[in-house]
Amino acid sequence: MTNKEAAIVSAYTGVLIGDFGVFHMYIEHLLGRPVFTHALAYKYVVEEIKRLAKEDFKAIQVKD
Repeated sequence: MTNKEAAIVSAYTGVLIGDFGVFHMYIEHLLGRPVFTHALAYKYVVEEIKRLAKEDFKAIQVKD
C-alpha cells in the first residue's frame, strides 16, 4: 500500500493508518482549505472528508 492509499483509507474509514502528515495533506487537498487538527473532532468535518474520499477509496486496486 502506498502512502497516498493509506491516506485515502484513513480518510474514508476514520481509522488512521500510515503517516499523519500525508493524511493531513490529503484531507487539505480534498477540502481545498487548511484543516486544523482539532477540526477532526467535529462529526460534520469527518463526514465531509469521507464523502469526498469515497471515489478515491473505491478506485484503490487490491494487489496480490
